Amino acid sequence: MRNEKIMGNMKLKKRNIIYRGKVFDIIVDELEYFESKNHTIREVVQHPGGAVVLGLLQDQRIILIKQYRYPIDKFIYELPAGKLDQGEDPKVCAIRELEEETGFKPERIELLTYIYTSPGFCTEKLYIYLAENLQKKKQNLEEGEVLSVEFKTIDEAVDMILKGEIVDAKSIAGIMIAEKILKQRWGRK
Repeated sequence: MRNEKIMGNMKLKKRNIIYRGKVFDIIVDELEYFESKNHTIREVVQHPGGAVVLGLLQDQRIILIKQYRYPIDKFIYELPAGKLDQGEDPKVCAIRELEEETGFKPERIELLTYIYTSPGFCTEKLYIYLAENLQKKKQNLEEGEVLSVEFKTIDEAVDMILKGEIVDAKSIAGIMIAEKILKQRWGRK
């Protein structure tokens, strides 16, 4: 391979895309360590990323969804979220997903942070937003989405995390970050 790509302390020798899917691709890279010249393999799930949104109502409750997740065959509590379309602005995705899943559209939305969900094997990067001044619109679920919308205070959501009732990592990150920011804003500890 000409123009071998440098990957940390290795160089990429060969890349094979072994699966192209609707949600992600699977890549197998063959690499060589610089010092030892030993070869190794890295398997990577290539994901376009997504947006997560914590919707805050006027009464200071947040919006959670209780959604069926096929891979684990369970309903779990989550913040609304969705996969980025090719070239899509994460903010646009967050607004779209909040409205589709909950029926609320924000007048104000701000990026809180971003996270990598499983950087040991996956490229998925999730942008976490806080949405405010919500206007009730029409929920527009995608085919196959099975969920209910619930409203909790930020303290109730944190308690749900501590009790193991919210186990979704992106939602835990979003709730805990928002809790700190909102309590500072509200002058509470």
